[in-house]
Amino acid sequence: MTDWTLKKHPQFSGVAGPVVVCVMDGVGVGRHDEGDAVWLARKPNLDFLAATTPSTQLVAHGTAVGMPSDADMGNSEVGHNALGAGRTFDQGAKLVDAAIRSGALFAGDTWRRLVARCQQHKSALHFIGLLSDGNVHSHIQHLLALLQHADNDGVARARVHVLLDGRDVSETSALQYVEQLEHVLAAISSKAGRDYRIASGGGRQTTTMDRYGADWRIVERGWQAHVLGEGRPFPSTRAAVEGFRAENPGVIDQDLPAFVIADASGKPVGPIEDGASVVLFNFRGDRAIELSQAFEKEHFSEFDRKRRPDVLFAGMMEYDGDLHVPASYLVTPPTIEHTLGEYLVKNRVPQLALSETQKFGHVTYFWNGNRSGMFDAAYETYLEIPSDRVSFDQRPWMKAAEITDTLIAELKTGKYRHARLNYPNGDMVGHTGKLDAAVLAVETVDLCLGRLLPVIAQLQGALIVTADHGNADEMYELDKQGKYSLDAQGKRRAKTSHTLNPVPLHVYAPSAPRLRIDTALPRPRLANVAATTLQLLGYQPPAHFEPGLLAL
Repeated sequence: MTDWTLKKHPQFSGVAGPVVVCVMDGVGVGRHDEGDAVWLARKPNLDFLAATTPSTQLVAHGTAVGMPSDADMGNSEVGHNALGAGRTFDQGAKLVDAAIRSGALFAGDTWRRLVARCQQHKSALHFIGLLSDGNVHSHIQHLLALLQHADNDGVARARVHVLLDGRDVSETSALQYVEQLEHVLAAISSKAGRDYRIASGGGRQTTTMDRYGADWRIVERGWQAHVLGEGRPFPSTRAAVEGFRAENPGVIDQDLPAFVIADASGKPVGPIEDGASVVLFNFRGDRAIELSQAFEKEHFSEFDRKRRPDVLFAGMMEYDGDLHVPASYLVTPPTIEHTLGEYLVKNRVPQLALSETQKFGHVTYFWNGNRSGMFDAAYETYLEIPSDRVSFDQRPWMKAAEITDTLIAELKTGKYRHARLNYPNGDMVGHTGKLDAAVLAVETVDLCLGRLLPVIAQLQGALIVTADHGNADEMYELDKQGKYSLDAQGKRRAKTSHTLNPVPLHVYAPSAPRLRIDTALPRPRLANVAATTLQLLGYQPPAHFEPGLLAL
């Protein structure tokens, strides 16, 4: 049985007031050049923190956050898992890679049932997911492996419903992934008795991949295209992408409208019918849960499904371990237990989690180890500020002011010993590729920090300021030589994905002026933040946590 008791720290009794962890989503430490929106921003408060408080940089990508290699950028899921869990777990991409390489995925009961259903009903095996090698929500090589194995297992028909990226990869790179996929589909379809093709698609920001219930219309568009075969018809995916680009010059892949592939008679080539098998091949959960619910819920009120086909639906992974969504999945996700939040609840430490809709699940679900509910409502308060439904470059301030208003009011009640919040601005605006807007996003967060600092000082608390990964710190693409990548017109290519850069960490605790960073710790990472939080609360971190960053 786990001993949940947190012992008092032998050298430091902690600060008297609340310990607040502020995650500046997507605000990394870049090259300090003209493509670095963080460096370009006017940020007197972050500059003050860097000059006057215990500060360091944290690794927020690669193996330090459970990704397959150090060439893999971090993301909000793995970042918040590490921040909340206090240690690093092998994450979705790495687990799926291993399951495919070992063959365990294809030997599993779910895969065998998917294949058997197609053979029994002479139906298609459908694949839905993000088509890129971004390795944040999915990887094209996983899809190609599934398709090739379906062929080997005797599946006669397969349809792919492609969600175009331009967010975790270059903003107009869709066709390079479409070409890879079409090459494999053509090779399989050249065999006798095989019919493998793309059936529908759309940009990830317009089609299917909503999260946290922010805009169910996105999922509805995907349902109409993938399931019903309803949408603007094109003879091929290339024709759809090129057609949309011609109509709307400058549009990037993530914003492309939904489309359906139709034959010469105008009939859709691959709506999802009764008897089919369906695989959602994204491994990350937040943008996969809503579509899973649309397929699985008998009573569903978010939009009119018109018809709900009788299918066997499976996710690449279980996207919600509490709600068990979906019911069937191909790879078992990491079991993340004994998180910071659970330890605090077991020790009756009141805590607050706060953000706007776009990142609300990050400070709750991901922070708590992919757990959707509370550990104990008596000691937890979760507050969500509804996000705007506009392109984030149009309102780069997002809901930062409202988050700050709410946090300050809640802290002044004296109810909480710990609070965590997420400012989404650097990430959500960074993903648009708009440099000027990203600069404003960072300046907005800095302005809000300026409002928090005097409150933390007044309450004799502590504020940990960090980020989950980089994004706004690198707004132009770099080539292999580290120079800016240029398009055909000689203009710098906008970068919409995360970065491999470290993230800042500042500890503001004016009531404890002798605090110092422990410089003996090798390669400090996001997972060290949980133990640092416990140090500031006056507790000795559990032995299985990564050590705290403070030399006490």
